[in-house]
Amino acid sequence: MTDTVRLSSAKQSSTASKCASLYCGRFAPSPSGPLHFGSLLCALASYLHAKRNNGRWLVRIEDIDTPRVEKHTIQLILDTLQAHGLHWDDEVLFQSQRQHIYTAYLSKLQHSNYLYACACSRRQIRARSGSYDGHCRDKGLPFTANSTRFKHTTNNSEFVDLFWGKRHITHNIATEDPVLKRADGIFCYHLAVVLDDIEQKVTHIVRGYDLLDTTPVHLSLFQALSERAPEYMHIPMVVQKPHEKLSKQHYSPAIDNAKALENLKMALTYLGLNSEKMTDMLTVDQILSWAITNWQPKLMPKQSELLISVVNGVYSQPENLLATFVGSGVNKTSTNIDKPE
Repeated sequence: MTDTVRLSSAKQSSTASKCASLYCGRFAPSPSGPLHFGSLLCALASYLHAKRNNGRWLVRIEDIDTPRVEKHTIQLILDTLQAHGLHWDDEVLFQSQRQHIYTAYLSKLQHSNYLYACACSRRQIRARSGSYDGHCRDKGLPFTANSTRFKHTTNNSEFVDLFWGKRHITHNIATEDPVLKRADGIFCYHLAVVLDDIEQKVTHIVRGYDLLDTTPVHLSLFQALSERAPEYMHIPMVVQKPHEKLSKQHYSPAIDNAKALENLKMALTYLGLNSEKMTDMLTVDQILSWAITNWQPKLMPKQSELLISVVNGVYSQPENLLATFVGSGVNKTSTNIDKPE
């Protein structure tokens, strides 16, 4: 692995210190594959929102789910961000090097009686109700060789999103007891993402609509730890067909770094900026400078999903982007227990 991503624990600890500005945003990809167009859109939106607010923008590699990690893609991800002019502040943070921090916070939650052990398999849960029903909550099972669940005693299913306004999540994930540590010892997305946001003093999170349903769980974890939660903004999700987001599982191609300028222009169009204004812009730095000045979240289409064409590994948008309407603010996401790509 190159020096770009080889960081010592000492350097990472400085990344986890307080952000110097009032605004601190982040982009946190999972290295299960290279960045696709949907990933670029989220990275760009979070970057623009941070820089428009004179804030800092951090990059975190969420490689805690080691069986899904493809180590060679870490450098590919960072190279893609750099090629598109998305330069991060401070060192890159790696979740795989922060297990001692997750262990300490987990002990704090256990001491406050927020945790319990669960022996249920996914098959058993599906057979009973389809979502977790608290089956093991009062059994007093040992944590050894069992998964660790968060005792979800608060209801944060209603919250205010910076783009969508007041939201009410009806998906069961909003109130069920999530797994924070698997039986095999791997820390789960819900725990790691919240703890890293706490440690890095993240104030604003700009991410895809597919993660909207997970927000109540994250808000409850912040509350259980007596920490102030960031503000959330969920941007429209780019899909190949209705309810099928761009992802490795759907064979979404990697972004072509050699076409960075074209990629940025198309991504900015999806974010609601006027494509005609970009015609004469010839460099990545030029278009990003213009985009920072003109960034306004209210310009984004008020849609949960936007269609994109993928033919022979090449992304292209329909002639009329508004014709890509798939859904409005209705919850039509497909949330997984693990972090979606």
